[in-house]
Amino acid sequence: MVKRKSPRKSKRRRKPRKGGVFSSPSVKIITGLGILVLLVVLTALLARFLISPHRAPAPARPAASKPAARQPVAKIPPFEIYPRKEIPPPEKPPAAIRPKSKQLPQVAIIIDDLGYDRKIAKKFSALHVPITFSILPYSPYRKKIARLAHDKGLDIMLHLPMEPVEYPAVNPGPGTLLTSMSADQLIRQLEKNLDEVPDIRGVNNHMGSKMTAESSQMYQIFTILKKRGLFFIDSRTTAKTLCKPSARLFQIPFAQRDIFLDHRQDPAFIRRQFKELVRIAQQHGQAIGIGHPHTITYDILREMLPELQKKVQLVPASKLVHPVS
Repeated sequence: MVKRKSPRKSKRRRKPRKGGVFSSPSVKIITGLGILVLLVVLTALLARFLISPHRAPAPARPAASKPAARQPVAKIPPFEIYPRKEIPPPEKPPAAIRPKSKQLPQVAIIIDDLGYDRKIAKKFSALHVPITFSILPYSPYRKKIARLAHDKGLDIMLHLPMEPVEYPAVNPGPGTLLTSMSADQLIRQLEKNLDEVPDIRGVNNHMGSKMTAESSQMYQIFTILKKRGLFFIDSRTTAKTLCKPSARLFQIPFAQRDIFLDHRQDPAFIRRQFKELVRIAQQHGQAIGIGHPHTITYDILREMLPELQKKVQLVPASKLVHPVS
């Protein structure tokens, strides 16, 4: 009898599940979205740093607690150094050129050191009298004040900074002519100064008690003034001044200050100085007074104008300069 072989139980091999947990449709969708988001982010980063690499960063806002920086204010040089001892009065022209008896004596009032205060310049120009403006080179409002004076028909002068004996303890300001300069340096600086103030007709010295006592350097200065057709008025800051013989040598129209009007800031004193100016003019036929851009000087001048105009004729400084015989 043939024995039947018992049939072997066939072992079923389970087929591996493709993709494991990632094979479900929901997981595939989430994964695809994640990759898409990642690509978008990468694209944005590339666009920012590669496509526009030169884009300037936004400026940082200043801290609210820090105030805005102010522009530096131009420092006003000293108006003048007045001599401790009174300088002897200058020689006056001979009687032959004095005005006739029917004419009032002539007075020129020069306001020095202009260029740093537009308001006071406007006040003086609004007096409607022929005051002469003398303007410092390199002062911040020199051109505006010169234009104002030109429009009002006023004489304009350069107030030329020159070395005083007190230098360097006292500095006349930018553009100062120094006795230590060579001839070329002196002339070059002088030419620059003259070009800084438009429409000038003449020059007077700002300080200069040392420079005006040096004949050779005054010759160099007057050579340039002669070429430009400018007059010179000596502010007379020293009794040793050599401006008059220098002007005689070069035949430059010339005059000298008779009186400072306001070197003491006292109303009574300034009134006396104006009266003294009138007295000098009545005695010699003409006189020159120098004041400065002080409010008190303006107030006293405005107050005394009716009295002054009855006794003297106010004229531009250019009317009182003459070649020195």
